[in-house]
Amino acid sequence: MKKFDFTINGNKYSVDIKEIEDDMATIHVNGTEYSVEVHQENKKPVKTPKLVRESIVRQPGEGRIEKKQSAGGFPVESPLPGSIFKLKVKVGDTVAKGDSLLILEAMKMENEVLADQGGVIKEIKVREGDAVLQNDLLLVIE
Repeated sequence: MKKFDFTINGNKYSVDIKEIEDDMATIHVNGTEYSVEVHQENKKPVKTPKLVRESIVRQPGEGRIEKKQSAGGFPVESPLPGSIFKLKVKVGDTVAKGDSLLILEAMKMENEVLADQGGVIKEIKVREGDAVLQNDLLLVIE
């Protein structure tokens, strides 16, 4: 269990504590086994200190994420959190349903975001390298 080295009156002792049950312990001193009685002091339990913090007073609007809103059109949202790896379209491009719009990197995989409907790209709300969350607005098809 535990090993200790003691020097008493110039003599060295190697003590191995094998097991302790209640007030009896089995120990080996320089290879000889002994059964000894353990006398323990009655110590008061140490209390764990509690962290006391002041209340946080939030300002109006603090901690809210404002999403970019679009003025009409069909919104294309992020299917999962990740980062924009590559944009395959630009504003003014015409796309058909099923066309690849951009590549989203998530969990070390490249995922293509496809157009759910055809139209013209009206707005692109992200750039390559941007981090996005699920359901963030990526672009708008008109």
